[in-house]
Amino acid sequence: MKMFRWLRFLLGSILVLGLISLVSWAQEPVKIGVLTPLSPPGAYLSGQLIVRGAELARDYVNEVMGGVLGGRPIELVIEDDAGTPEKALAGYRKLVIQDGVVAILGQVHSSNAMAIKDLAEEMGVPWFGTKCSSAAITAAHLHTTFRTHAIDVDRAIAWLDFIQYMGYEKIALFAENTDYGIGLIEWTETLMAKRHMNNPLKTVIFDRATVDFTPQLLEIKAWAPDLVIQITGSEQTAYLTINQGADIGLFPGTPHLYSCDHPTRSAYWDNVRENGNYLMYIAYYHPGMPLTWLGEWLKAKYIENYEETPIYDSFNSFSQVVLIAQALNLAGSDDPSGLVTSLESWAFLTWSGVAQFEEPAAPNDPKWHNASPPLMIIQYTVVDQAVEDAVILFPTDKQTGTYTAP
Repeated sequence: MKMFRWLRFLLGSILVLGLISLVSWAQEPVKIGVLTPLSPPGAYLSGQLIVRGAELARDYVNEVMGGVLGGRPIELVIEDDAGTPEKALAGYRKLVIQDGVVAILGQVHSSNAMAIKDLAEEMGVPWFGTKCSSAAITAAHLHTTFRTHAIDVDRAIAWLDFIQYMGYEKIALFAENTDYGIGLIEWTETLMAKRHMNNPLKTVIFDRATVDFTPQLLEIKAWAPDLVIQITGSEQTAYLTINQGADIGLFPGTPHLYSCDHPTRSAYWDNVRENGNYLMYIAYYHPGMPLTWLGEWLKAKYIENYEETPIYDSFNSFSQVVLIAQALNLAGSDDPSGLVTSLESWAFLTWSGVAQFEEPAAPNDPKWHNASPPLMIIQYTVVDQAVEDAVILFPTDKQTGTYTAP
């Protein structure tokens, strides 16, 4: 079966390369939408990085691949969803009806993704989740929904494995009241029950619009957990809770695991300073990881353009645009329904390996149309530490060091 997948991938690559052409650039562009948060209350720093990656992918497709479908250039149409379902729905409609895009990518917030998935199925234009992780998004088994990101169950499995590896007993879940936060609470509880893990578990839920988290953090501190897992998709919330937790003496003394890779961004140390040292966080990329030649191209161009090392947000959006371009060439058409069929039929090169959007037979299986990236737990041990110097704690086959206590 694995050999068949690789043969299918190689054949697809040959066909894609065979369609590269030097035809005039004056041909009508093929439009791809980038619907992502670029303003509050959304995770706008993530959105900015997603746009960077997509723009570099556009350049790669147009300049290196020679465009798509015999030389037509890719054009990006960028829309801000501001992290709200209402704006996500309006943005999707605008991109499809007014701009005529063939595909859309860039979704960060699971609540937004849950809002647009049924609209996408109705309108027929495929979309890609770039950083939204709710299992319910792909568990619906909709043909226009695709994702190249870790889902809730992947994340919950990773930290439960880590909890057992480290021997933590009392676990506090500090989560936002969104599809992302509630979904991860439910998966953690479900998997703990299946594993017969009897660890004391305390759940504290907060509103994403909150700015003073002191009462909730004091409640957690009084319970004296062995580990706090913080679940939020907002960088601003992360910085506030880290600093306010330090003000009351909860962090960094209590081990603290953050649910995604916001700490890899350059703004992290500017906002938290010594309060953020010893934090552990989930990440999908570490600069020591091997990359495909697509990933190496993105990394070199990103450093050239922005004078800093790219992180996962940009790698993933870059791959999604290039992946869509590969699928368009294999489909031989810019028709969205043909694009969906192409995405379901082939395997595609990405920044970290090969993505294939298989259709699992089990009902409600969240792996539907989902290609997950690598997943690691990383710790900072020095203030202003660069991501490439941070320690990979887990999984053990990627481990570069052990946990450092404050």
